[in-house]
Amino acid sequence: MKLKSTLAIAAALCLGATAALAQNAAAAKPAAKAAAAKKAAPAPATLPAADADQLAAADRTLLGEYQCEFSQSIDVSMNPKSNGYVDVKHQKQVWTMKPVLSSTGALRLEDVKGQTLLLQIANKSMLMDQKAGRRVVDGCVHEKQKAAALAAAK
Repeated sequence: MKLKSTLAIAAALCLGATAALAQNAAAAKPAAKAAAAKKAAPAPATLPAADADQLAAADRTLLGEYQCEFSQSIDVSMNPKSNGYVDVKHQKQVWTMKPVLSSTGALRLEDVKGQTLLLQIANKSMLMDQKAGRRVVDGCVHEKQKAAALAAAK
């Protein structure tokens, strides 16, 4: 009998401890979510000052809306906080990019975090996901690119 009552007491203590742990875990979940939210939203990093080449590339960037394949669009605007940088918006995502002129004459807008790249050539532009190695959206045409393509066709 003593063994049964000892086991019953031990089981009750274990169950009580488990219930207490579950209550503590439930209380800790909102705190953990808040901490994760703070961790997921990094503080805005200060971008390095743009040099003369970057400023020249930024001046060649076609600003405004681009119409892309599959009825998609991107929007390119100057970054309001950092001179010589641009913001590229596609759907709900926005990337801050550094304009770089390439030796081929193409303009590369390179994401400062190294995730994406917008390649701008004379007649179209393409948004690439560099990490996944795939196109996000292709066939993007700005008004000036459309005019250049029409002029080349004549």
